[in-house]
Amino acid sequence: MRFYSFDEFVGDTQFLARNIKQEFDPEVILAIARGGMSLGHSLSVALNNRNLFSLNSIHYEDTNKLDSIKIFNIPDLHDYKKVLLVDDIIDSGETISEIKKLLLEKFPHLDLKIASIFYKSKALLIPEFKVKEALEWVDFFWDIKID
Repeated sequence: MRFYSFDEFVGDTQFLARNIKQEFDPEVILAIARGGMSLGHSLSVALNNRNLFSLNSIHYEDTNKLDSIKIFNIPDLHDYKKVLLVDDIIDSGETISEIKKLLLEKFPHLDLKIASIFYKSKALLIPEFKVKEALEWVDFFWDIKID
């Protein structure tokens, strides 16, 4: 298991923000709850973009992958074109692929790009903006548990 610290997150978010601003400059940042919320918020601040929205997806229960992917609370994106979809990690790529497919079905006019801190090279989809390849389970500093 790999612990991902706040200090690493700050540097990685700055790296992502610079690349995103230079190459895409989105109108909307769409964070996938829950994992993408911390990165979505931080990118929103770094890019000075107040159009921060979220949607929900459930594909894991703790560390167990579920049989189905639930996607809900999708915001209305009719008035936007450039949307950055944000998550903390692209593991198998199944969830992000389903979300992308659903969003493009509902809003076919979107120019949709994906940003993630971690990704796995064998994922179904590799994000356009990424920082690190995940070679083991990542324990994020924001994953706070109580006993």
